[in-house]
Amino acid sequence: MATLTGNAIIGQSGGPTAVINQSLVGVIEEAKKTAHIQELFGARHGVRGIVNEQFVPLKAVPDALLARIAQTPAAALGSTREKPDADYCHKIFQVFEKNNIRYFFYIGGNDSADTARIVNDLAKQAGYQLRTIHIPKTIDNDLRVHDHTPGFGSAAKFVAAAMIGDNYDNKSLPGVKVNIVMGRNAGFLTAASVLARKSKTDGPHLIYVPESPLSEEKFLADVERVYSKLGRCLIAISEGVAAPDGKAWAEKMAENLEEDSHGNIQLSGSGALGDFFANLIKKKLPNPAGKKLRVRADTYGYLQRSFPGFVSKTDAAEARLVGQMAVKYSAESDIDGSVAMRRTDASKYQIETFLTPLETVARETKHMPPEFIADGNNITKAFINYAKPLVGPLPKVGSFDELK
Repeated sequence: MATLTGNAIIGQSGGPTAVINQSLVGVIEEAKKTAHIQELFGARHGVRGIVNEQFVPLKAVPDALLARIAQTPAAALGSTREKPDADYCHKIFQVFEKNNIRYFFYIGGNDSADTARIVNDLAKQAGYQLRTIHIPKTIDNDLRVHDHTPGFGSAAKFVAAAMIGDNYDNKSLPGVKVNIVMGRNAGFLTAASVLARKSKTDGPHLIYVPESPLSEEKFLADVERVYSKLGRCLIAISEGVAAPDGKAWAEKMAENLEEDSHGNIQLSGSGALGDFFANLIKKKLPNPAGKKLRVRADTYGYLQRSFPGFVSKTDAAEARLVGQMAVKYSAESDIDGSVAMRRTDASKYQIETFLTPLETVARETKHMPPEFIADGNNITKAFINYAKPLVGPLPKVGSFDELK
C-alpha cells in the first residue's frame, strides 16, 4: 500500500464528453474507501482552478447526487484548455504544498496527459512528493498505447445514429448530402458512421478521414460515381481531412482561423468546411439529367460530444472503471502514469486496464491503422469489428425495399 498520505485533487480538461463524469465519480467512489487520500478536492476548470484555489470537497458529496452527476454529460467541475509552463507549475506547487496535495488526478486527452507529465516532471525536479495519474478521455479516440478511450463509444453511437437518420432523409428526397464529423488528426469518429449501413445501398456511401489525403479530383469522381449509380450520395468527412500536400482542407479554404492555447486550429465551430465541399459539388459535378442538383451540408459539431440519453453502456462502464482504477493504482508506491485499456480476448470483447507512462500518451496522437481504411473513401470490416462492442446497439429501422 501507499506510504504517502495526504490530500488529492482532481480536474477535468479539454473537450467534454457524455461520460467524463463517470470517470470523476469513479475516482470519488474509490477515494472514499481509501486511507491514503485524506480529502479529495475537485478543481474548478482544471489547472486554472488549482492556481486560483477554487475547490469543491468531494468525499462528502451524497451518493444520490453522485449518481445523477455520473449520468450528466460534459464536465461537472468545468474544463479548461490552459497548458501550464514552468511559472504556472510553480504556482501549482505552492497550492499543493499549502493544501498538502500529494495525489493529482487529471481527466483528459493527449494535451491533458502532457500537462500531467509537465506537472509530474517539475514536481520531481523540485523534490516534491507527488503521484500523478492521467485518466483518459477523448471522443477522437486518438491516445497512443490505449486501445480506445472513454467518450469515443458514446460519440460514435451518436454519429452512427445521426447518419442512419440522414440516410433515410436522403432516400426520401434524393440528392447529395455532406456531413462534417469531428476528428482533427484521427478519423475514428468519422469512421463510426459506417455502422449506419444496414443494406448495400445505405449511406454513408463515401467516408473520408484525415489518414487518407483527398484531392478535389478524387472527391468529385467518387461523388459522380455513386450518384450516377444510386441517384443520391451521402458523405461523411472528418473535419481534419487533408489535401495531398498534407494541409487540412479547412486550413486551405478558411481565413482567420482561431487557435487554442495548444496551437490547435478551431475546426468545429463553423459550417464552412461542409459548405465548401457542397459548393464544390454544385459547381463542378456534371448532372446528366440536366436538372439542378440538390446538395446539402451539415456540421455535426459539438452535439457529438455531450449528447445525453444516448450513451453507450460499455463506454459509461469503462469510463467509471478507469476512474476507479486511477485511485487503486495511486495506492501503489511511487507510481505515475495514464490508465489505459487493452483487449484480452480475440473471440469476444473483454478488456483489462494497465498503467502506461505519461510520456507514452502525452502530446502526440494515434492514427487509424491502414487496415481500417479502404480506397481512401471507405471503411473496412476490421474497423466495424473493432468499433461495434464500444458503440453497442443502434436504433432498428426498416424499409419497404426489404420486400424485394
